[in-house]
This record gives sequence, C-alpha cells and structure tokens, in this order.
Amino acid sequence: MRLAGWMTTAALLALPTMASAQTKAPRPDQLTFRELFKELVEINTTLSVGSCTAAAEAMGARLKAAGYAEADVRVVVEPKYPREGSLVAVLRGTDPKSKPMLLLAHIDVVEANRADWTRDPFTLIEEDGYLYGRGTSDDKAQAAIWTDSLIRLKQAGYKPNRDIKMALTCGEESEGYNGIEDLLKNHRPLVDAEFALNEGADGLLDENGKEVVLEVQAGEKVYQDFTLTITNPGGHSSRPVPANAIHQLAAALSRIGAYSFPPRFNDATRGYFTQMQGRVSPPQAAAMKALVANVEDPAALKTITADPMWNAMLRTTCVATMVNAGHAPNALPQRATANVNCRILPRAHPADRRHGRRAHQRGGHPDLWRLRHLRRLGWRRHPRAE
Repeated sequence: MRLAGWMTTAALLALPTMASAQTKAPRPDQLTFRELFKELVEINTTLSVGSCTAAAEAMGARLKAAGYAEADVRVVVEPKYPREGSLVAVLRGTDPKSKPMLLLAHIDVVEANRADWTRDPFTLIEEDGYLYGRGTSDDKAQAAIWTDSLIRLKQAGYKPNRDIKMALTCGEESEGYNGIEDLLKNHRPLVDAEFALNEGADGLLDENGKEVVLEVQAGEKVYQDFTLTITNPGGHSSRPVPANAIHQLAAALSRIGAYSFPPRFNDATRGYFTQMQGRVSPPQAAAMKALVANVEDPAALKTITADPMWNAMLRTTCVATMVNAGHAPNALPQRATANVNCRILPRAHPADRRHGRRAHQRGGHPDLWRLRHLRRLGWRRHPRAE
C-alpha cells in the first residue's frame, strides 16, 4: 500500500496525475486546478529566501477574480515579518447565528537545497503519474484544494448555511513567527469558528490505486529537538589523539540510531489497529490482531513496524537530522554538534509494567524519563517545543 495523503476523492479527481489510471483527457476544471496548484508550488515559500506573502497574494487574486469582494479576501502581514503573510477569506453564509467553519492550511515549506534534488524543487514536474516539487503534499496540496473549493463554490452560486472561512498561514515549518497564532491573538474575528479542518492523518491506496481508508487524526506526538555537542581541545591532524569530537559524536549517534523506544498503545492507536485488520493483507491483519492482544509481540512488531508510518504510530522516535563538525581539513575538530529530532507519544498511562512506576515517580511519561537519561551523552534541549 502507499500513502494517499489526506486528499478527498474529489480533490484527487481534480489532480490530473496518476497517468497510468487516467483514460480520458482532463476536464477544463481539472486543468484550472492544475494551474492554481502549479502557481502555488512554484512560489518559493521557504523561510530563508521565500515569501508566504507572495503566495497569499497570488491565491487572494484568484479568489477576487472568481467574484469574492475585497472585504472578504485579506492578506494579513505582521510588519516585523513582511515575507510571512497569511491569506484569510470567507464565503458568506445565510445564517448569521451559525458559527463558521475554518479551512486551515500552511503555505510555508521546508528548506530545499537544489543540490540535493534531481529536479528543481520549485518547478512542478509530473513524471510517471507523480507530481514532484517542494510542498506538493506538505502542505500546498491542501492549500490549493481549499482555495479551489472556495472558487468552485462561488462560481456555482452556492450559499452555505454557515460562513466558510479559509486561512492559509506561514510559520508552521520554522521557529519564530507563527501565522495562525498571530491570527488567533491579534485578528481573532477573521478566523473564529466552531471547528476547523486542518492537515493531519493520511490515507491508504492498495496496489491498484483503490482507496482503502481515509484517516482522521485523533492526537499528535510532541515535537522536541535536542542538540548533542562534543568538544575537544583540538590539535593538528598529523598528531591524532583518541578523543576525537567527530568520532565521539558518530558513536553517540550510532547508539541513538540503534535504540528503539518501547511500543505503546493509546485509545486511538489501539482502535486504529483493531479496525484496520479488515482492510489490509492477511499477514498484516494477523500481525495487527496479535499486536492488539500484546503490544510487545516480537513477530507482530517486526511485521507492522516495517512500515515507517505504523512504526511511528506505536512509539516515540528520535533521529539525527543535522550535523556540523570541524573547522579545517588539517585540524582535529574542537567541536561537533548534531540535532536529534524526537516525536514523543502523547502522555501514556503510567501503568507500563517495566518502566511506568519508576517513570511516574520521576516525572510522568516513561519516554520523557528515557530522554532525560540520554543527557549523559551530552544532549541539551533545543528551545523549540511544540
């Protein structure tokens, strides 16, 4: 099976991809969506050199061209962050007493080093039925779908009962400014709603491209970065010594990479693996059934955790994401650092038979207790925590 992301069936039909499954020429409305999506992907919205404001303005212009009034389409820019603007729009409903719904997506993307990409990350390219480009899934596909949906509804003359609001924001992929937090704090009426639809969860397709399941996210792991730092006196590379910062860092990272946090269920994941048994292959179904009965069943764990998504649902994970070391090719390194990114399971019940009582006495979550003990390797907590 492969990920289908969180697109709805209608949205998937709007994307003229999956060439192997497409037998007819794309409809005009599909081509229009493709143009919108292409424009959004090809606007660089990285923190370093990009502009969410430019992307917000471009999508806002499309909404106005579709008939939205100026008052119903706003680009909100915090003066201290001129390139990190958000777009807020609304399709007016007929019942002012009904609280609005909010369509939420972020339009900033992770940095993309051109040297690491086979294709230009900011050019939308289709090959073999797949779309390539930074943000094609996270999260510009959803942002494009929301924008296209509002355009279609306006052009169809649709009058919803409640207002349908949309917010395309910046700052999700970086530290510092956060667009949705700014809107909630300083522009609350623009985004105030009874409920919101946001990114999260995934979907699965079988080997023939048939939809298996569309998921709803019921919780989120805690994001936490740690910095591992090794320092040495240094010296000349012609006279090496046993204590080498790079070697020591590499050894520590190898230990971290080899470690697996114990698997755990909560109500959401237990329910997920119970219900998924009728939607996967027989070997996977048998493994899920065994896992629900015993979350530490080794054979079942081997089968299920072979899938990175399922593995991440079952346990806290920590992985090295960045390294920096040395200052000259002919000098012993005096400093070596690494960023280790952890995604921590939501707080579990402290009844874990092996570690729960001790962890509870030392501060609650068993995995947090384990992370504290990794400080012996030189970890320090990074300021960012979500």
